[in-house]
Amino acid sequence: MRILFITATRLGDAVISTGLLNYLIQAHPDAGFTVVCGPVAAGLFQRMPQLDRVIVMAKRPYDLHWFDLWKQCVGTRWDLVVDLRGSAISLLLRTRARRIMRGGRRPGARIAHVGDVLSLSPPPLPVVWTNEEDRRVARTILGDADVIAFGPTANWEGKVWPTANFVALWSRLQKIFPEKKLAVFYGPGETERALATPVLAIPGAIDAGGRFSLSETAAMLKKCSFFVGNDSGLMHLAAATGTPTLGLFGPSRSSEYAPSGDCAEWIAAPGPEGAAPMNGLTPDRVTDRIVGMYQRFGKTAQLPVS
Repeated sequence: MRILFITATRLGDAVISTGLLNYLIQAHPDAGFTVVCGPVAAGLFQRMPQLDRVIVMAKRPYDLHWFDLWKQCVGTRWDLVVDLRGSAISLLLRTRARRIMRGGRRPGARIAHVGDVLSLSPPPLPVVWTNEEDRRVARTILGDADVIAFGPTANWEGKVWPTANFVALWSRLQKIFPEKKLAVFYGPGETERALATPVLAIPGAIDAGGRFSLSETAAMLKKCSFFVGNDSGLMHLAAATGTPTLGLFGPSRSSEYAPSGDCAEWIAAPGPEGAAPMNGLTPDRVTDRIVGMYQRFGKTAQLPVS
């Protein structure tokens, strides 16, 4: 059985789609999967079981990337095509069945839209796939410390909580959790590194960003006891690992892109959804929410008495 799974270009959307993909893997244990995604998300699928191939689709002028994809897929007789991009290519391939998600942005949780493709309610939660080599890297970088992870970057400046607030947040958390260490996560490239630099300057901070594969990053996030960060692909990746995750929202919509996971929550800056400035979210509010989540998820046996 051959299944073609066309997913997102952006990392966050691709992470959200992994729950549906994992559902298909479990439902069809003898199937081979070809995954189509953008360059940023490609590493997300390298460790998945039953993988035949990852097709990286880089955008080209005049939508020629879709023609390139059609050329790579047209020679195969597919048993199922799942298209989360709502593209016309799904209609131009030979397949026994096709499931196509309507393209474009619309209200409602993105994960629910993905689950609707196969009429799954509730939708399956995102997952990550790692191997022992990834876990070895995680042990090397993080050691045996009890680590809180910060994700101070995002793909849009408006979604970035001021780095001074991350520094102030760590000052507060150190007093509550003196035994914990800080790890700073960020994506590849100079822009991400520059955004993370003020937080990396915190004494003792572990540099866990920039140079790692997605599966290595997932293994490190899974090893952390908590993640707090901006609405970003890293936030979705952290939630998918099962690590308690707090997403910070302002001018992006939590009703659409809140992190999905058994231990995932979000907090928003005051103001209209999708239009609230991030600097309205105070370190004190975030600190209180983190302490509450530790208590709910049982990650600490005893909190200091204030």
